[in-house]
Amino acid sequence: MSEPAPSPITNPRARDSWPEYFDQLHTRSRDFRLQRFYAAGTVAADTPIINTPLVAMDFETTGLDAQRNEIVSIGIVPFSVHRIFCRESAHWVVNPGHGLTEGSVVIHGITHSDIYQAPDLESILEALLAAITGRIVVVHYRYIEREFLASALFRRLGESIEFPVIDTMALEQHILRRQQSVLKRLLKRPVGPLRLGDCRERYGLPHYQAHHALTDALATAELLQAQVAHHFGDDVLLGELWC
Repeated sequence: MSEPAPSPITNPRARDSWPEYFDQLHTRSRDFRLQRFYAAGTVAADTPIINTPLVAMDFETTGLDAQRNEIVSIGIVPFSVHRIFCRESAHWVVNPGHGLTEGSVVIHGITHSDIYQAPDLESILEALLAAITGRIVVVHYRYIEREFLASALFRRLGESIEFPVIDTMALEQHILRRQQSVLKRLLKRPVGPLRLGDCRERYGLPHYQAHHALTDALATAELLQAQVAHHFGDDVLLGELWC
């Protein structure tokens, strides 16, 4: 017997009227690249996920603090709930503007020689924004990709960026919490590991080497496809998934 569809996980503060908010951001923005991004608009909350153009995005960074650390690589993979468009994917290594710590090099494998002649984020900003324009960005843990991009642009342009995302980590946490017993919920017991690889394993998805931005973006896209297929269905509305 199939289980009932999960209830919406949308943060109460999430914007159901993102298209209207994009109009406001377009008016307020001073940078022509951000103006063009906002002018293209975004998908409405009442759009079924099957009709929603999606793009998975992943960053590797110099640390975990968006206010002090920088992006060093970006992976982009456009997809839908049934297809992944690998030919349209993109990967950039960018110069963070300062040296790398030994700890970050160990994690993502990007070295000083890799970033020495790499462009600054602002140099590839038009290409990055073009890749996500008109699509809903999908990430695994929104406090990295959305917060890091907003902070990085503020340091460079004097203004940040806002956009809706679907967070596969938040979705998985909601799904697991719903599957817990009432007692475990009341006791606020942990729901289980939520790392990207652990979440993929629950759906029988293949193991990929972690901490490469393009590979992790692909892994995130496949994870959302599995989550939708197993727990939500093609007709779930975008507003029930984004935040």
